[in-house]
Amino acid sequence: GHGVVTGIVCSVEGVLDMGYVMAGEKVTSTVIIENTSSLTLPYSLQLDSLSPTRDRDRQGIPAFLTSSVQRTEVVGTQNYSGLSVFSVFPTEGELEAGKSQEFLVTFSPDHESLYYSDRLRVVLFGKQTAHEITLKGAAREHPMFVEGGVPLDVPVESLAVTAPGAPQEAPGGGWSVCPCAEPQEPVRSLLLLLEYVDGGGPAEPARAELRLGALDSPLLAAKKAVEFSLDPVPELERAGMELEVPKGALDRGQELRVRVSWVPPRDLKVSDPPLVTALLTLKGDTTECYRVLFMARVVSA
Repeated sequence: GHGVVTGIVCSVEGVLDMGYVMAGEKVTSTVIIENTSSLTLPYSLQLDSLSPTRDRDRQGIPAFLTSSVQRTEVVGTQNYSGLSVFSVFPTEGELEAGKSQEFLVTFSPDHESLYYSDRLRVVLFGKQTAHEITLKGAAREHPMFVEGGVPLDVPVESLAVTAPGAPQEAPGGGWSVCPCAEPQEPVRSLLLLLEYVDGGGPAEPARAELRLGALDSPLLAAKKAVEFSLDPVPELERAGMELEVPKGALDRGQELRVRVSWVPPRDLKVSDPPLVTALLTLKGDTTECYRVLFMARVVSA
């Protein structure tokens, strides 16, 4: 007899990030799998969220009660409707030797969350996992988003469903009431850590950035731009921090990275590193505020 090694090549390695989408809409992405072996391979594509063994996994400690280091749960937030957040087509078939097959992955969230995730497995002959892809995505109720730095909210949602607009407060100040908008407007806190590496000679400034985006959607009647501003800039400048773009506007479908750099002043006390709090305000179809904490410190090379 002859031994044959089965093998496939996938166009996506590691993570397939579907990005941001408006809640209630959907976005698709294409994954291409090629059969590099000399055999016809029977395949199936399986999602961890639909795995029959997942019910046994739920008997452990809830993921949101464990530390990020101990957390192994790949399946994140799921739709309230019970329908799958992620789906793939086709789900099974045969891949001839040397041929390629396109698979359509769909992300269709039904409510706002930053933590949609799942894992897609390519299984051959009904038992051999040949490839794994982590699926991620986020949904917003409003056509704008902010990300970057170290989020201070809990990165895994509990099963509780809160009323829209209700102020939430997480340990560590993850959510609070925004002082610059309506009384019930929630704000998320982000930590930007600026570490200046001191090697005894000339060094590069410490750098960090925020990613801002304005979503485009056919459900939005007007192509209104999203305005943003970060205040107070003078306090940041007094601490030695320099912002590239403290304010501006984003057209629908546009993204912008707001970069900040820091060089420690000569009179800096290492025992008292600067910590400056600023408010990032976004104005689109509504007004949202984000508390941004700029923490700077000097570290040894």
